[in-house]
Amino acid sequence: MRYNGGMKTTTIPSVRVEPELREQLERVLQEGETLSSFVESSVRETVRRRAEQAEFVARGIASLAEARRTGRYVDAGAVVAKLQTRLDKARSKAHRKSAAKR
Repeated sequence: MRYNGGMKTTTIPSVRVEPELREQLERVLQEGETLSSFVESSVRETVRRRAEQAEFVARGIASLAEARRTGRYVDAGAVVAKLQTRLDKARSKAHRKSAAKR
């Protein structure tokens, strides 16, 4: 449910942490950032990441089912090689950009 019209906000339960963790947290807060805004941001990011992980797993399961259905599989070595090529190209491009700025 993304529609928020008419819905009231709620609070997230307090979390007890060791004093050392709270001190670490306070040291990394950015200018103007509050502990509450940091916690909210962290919760939102974790929720987003878990949703993406669930979608990734669902796509993987669907892909496996399709491969089993069709008998068409892609060799892992070929996938890794293709990814390595993409990574090498991206690194080369970044290196050229970096060199051009100097």
